[in-house]
Amino acid sequence: MNIKKVLIANRGEIALRIMRTCREMGIQTVAVYSEVDRVAPFVKYADEAYCIGPAPSNQSYLVIDKIVDVARKTNTDAIHPGYGFLSENPEFARRLERESIILIGPSASAMEVMGSKLAAKETAKNQNIPLVPGSEGAIVDLAEAKNVAREVGFPLLIKASAGGGGKGMRIVEDEASIDEQLNLAMNEARSAFGDASVFIERYVKSPRHIEIQVLADKHGNAVHLFERECSIQRRHQKVVEEAPSSVLTDAIRNEMGKCAINLALGCKYEGAGTVEFLLDENLNFYFLEMNTRLQVEHPVSELITGIDLVRQQILVAAGEALSFKQEDLSIQGHALEVRVYAEDPQNNFLPDIGTLVTYERPQGPGIRVDDGFEQGMDIPIYYDPMISKLITYAGTRQEAIDRMTRAIDEYKITGVTTTLPFCKFAINHEAFKSGKFDTHFVQSYFTPDVLDESNEGDYLAIAAFLADSPSSNNQNLVENSEQKTNTWKSQRRRY
Repeated sequence: MNIKKVLIANRGEIALRIMRTCREMGIQTVAVYSEVDRVAPFVKYADEAYCIGPAPSNQSYLVIDKIVDVARKTNTDAIHPGYGFLSENPEFARRLERESIILIGPSASAMEVMGSKLAAKETAKNQNIPLVPGSEGAIVDLAEAKNVAREVGFPLLIKASAGGGGKGMRIVEDEASIDEQLNLAMNEARSAFGDASVFIERYVKSPRHIEIQVLADKHGNAVHLFERECSIQRRHQKVVEEAPSSVLTDAIRNEMGKCAINLALGCKYEGAGTVEFLLDENLNFYFLEMNTRLQVEHPVSELITGIDLVRQQILVAAGEALSFKQEDLSIQGHALEVRVYAEDPQNNFLPDIGTLVTYERPQGPGIRVDDGFEQGMDIPIYYDPMISKLITYAGTRQEAIDRMTRAIDEYKITGVTTTLPFCKFAINHEAFKSGKFDTHFVQSYFTPDVLDESNEGDYLAIAAFLADSPSSNNQNLVENSEQKTNTWKSQRRRY
């Protein structure tokens, strides 16, 4: 099977990242874009580009008919969905199959099995993969919930079966509050996912979030590309990732890798996927879920293994067998990734949408920036506010941290508040450096005042930069920067 043209059904940094590998492989690319993305770098980089609607994703990037129409018109061989949007949508996968268009991703059935946390747990159970003690299936009423809760013990966790991103998730400390928390979780799950199914499991108090990258082909071969540590999170979403983890022994790493491979084989998985685990304080691991797509943090796995995951996805979709075996893979060096969001860490990480007045990427050995913006562009309000992924690679973990610290200092972004100061704080905190941290890092160690000095300096620097620039629009921007400084000061006093 020969793939000559790929449509990327996504936007921003991931669309651009996929296109670059396609170009290296001699594959033509087709971009689809919303009206607000008309001048985005990924649109200009593609060989062909087509507008598919207004800015809201439910009128553009999520409309299957529009994407299929462009694919037909351009004689596209395959579609890469990136992550988010339609990347884990079984309906999209089936539609492409009917249209004889290759999906660079797993089958619809694999998406459905792993997309349901209950079905995924059942598959994991059949593969003898450790599970957090909890309910066997969906909880349908309060009486059943209380019976399960007594068996599992408190504290416990109520989770939406179809959920993700922390939605439909509630911690229950005692039996007296289970009624209220169960109703809240089910209502939130119904609203967010159209499915009120929830399940109960024991709450692991000090968990680490460890995930295993897997690759599988259509010929029954599967390998893992070791682990990523993703424990520093806000709102149950990752902000800092690294590979390898600082706490896994070779024995635990190998056992987790085998479990991940068995799960992939158990659902007949094809392509790149990620099996996520919780690791408790005693280094016991439990299956959490499987993401049936490329992950945002995939670059750290690429850097420690030398494997281009997008290239492998395309080769697998074309029907080729994996060209390497597990024994051919090894961990080389250490990689660190921080997600650069247009968010205000001092205001509960709320989005801070605006214009990238200054945008200068860091450079030098071992630094990789995956982004989709240029100086002067606006951060749209319609999508996730991630500006870029900043990745560093070095021979040791400490060298990767030192390199990341330099890269953050050299990353010049003005016009919006970003998570860069928080990321610098996090990777230089003693808990992170020592490896003694878990998913509660933000709650345990971060308070807004730790960024006071650096943030005030950033806002004043914006005003100074704009005041010295000749543009006729700069007076308004200076006033906006001064207003942000005053707003920041007033927000600071609330904590």
